[in-house]
Amino acid sequence: MNDLIGITIGDPSGIGPEITLKALKSNNDYLNHTIIFGTLSIMEHYRDLLNITTPINVIDDVSQFKQGSLNLFNVVDLPLAEIPIGEVSATSGDAAYQYLDVAIKLSLAGKIGPVVTAPLNKEALHLGGHNFDGHTEIFATLTKTKKYTMMLWSERLSVVHVSTHVALRKACDLVKKERVMECIDLAQAALLKLGIQQPRIAVAGLNPHIGEAGLFGNEDIEEITPAVEQKQQEGLNVTGPVPPDTVFRSAANGDYDIVVAMYHDQGHIPMKILAFDEGVNVTLGLPIIRTSVDHGTAFNIAGKGIANEQSMLEAIKLGVRFSEEA
Repeated sequence: MNDLIGITIGDPSGIGPEITLKALKSNNDYLNHTIIFGTLSIMEHYRDLLNITTPINVIDDVSQFKQGSLNLFNVVDLPLAEIPIGEVSATSGDAAYQYLDVAIKLSLAGKIGPVVTAPLNKEALHLGGHNFDGHTEIFATLTKTKKYTMMLWSERLSVVHVSTHVALRKACDLVKKERVMECIDLAQAALLKLGIQQPRIAVAGLNPHIGEAGLFGNEDIEEITPAVEQKQQEGLNVTGPVPPDTVFRSAANGDYDIVVAMYHDQGHIPMKILAFDEGVNVTLGLPIIRTSVDHGTAFNIAGKGIANEQSMLEAIKLGVRFSEEA
């Protein structure tokens, strides 16, 4: 695995450029193994705002990489005046997509290793002409990946999701045996790569009290339980369905290594409560490694120099860890 890390700055109107520079400023080892994919004008703006003296080395090929510099692919060359900091913008939404497109192609070609992503804004992305639900779907499309899922990782709690960016009404319909088994397999493979030899996987139920024997819905009986039983027969250490109002507490207390959540908020809410700054978003199932911060563009604080870079540092750290195990 190539040891060069690619960081896409996300929506340039958000906090992505700032947290990228702060993370690299705090860790010279990351700095000396990272290529940034973004726009020169916004990176120069934040470099000055943050009083960073490291020079920017603009490159158009990885062979031009220089140690001790901020190595930047100036993917979308925009003047600073065309990047409205702290606002939704079609220009910024399109730029965020273009950064990803270049980074993913280089990673697929083996010229860089993991791709770490700063946050993008879905409204801006759509205004920019790219009708994706988010990073996960962009990576799956551009890498032609059919079986994938989102994992949120922290040292205290980790989850994978049966569904993510869909309406809650639709999410219930997506709880199917095959998809639940797919997510169990992806969770198992990810934890093995991270060095957990016998992963303990809990599968959350969908309905209150896992359906109360069918009184509150049949999905837990008809879809989730058969998926768990089949994976148990295959030798995986998987438990479920476990009532969703207790499974995350049990996992946070160390009873499980990961939880398979049935929909976006079921997994995201406990993660945001327990590990907001430390959480990392990982797309499982891809032919390349992709990790990301687990927060949004934070337009309300963009440009103020007060954004917290901890999730970016954790995302880089986990990307490196995955690449070392690959």
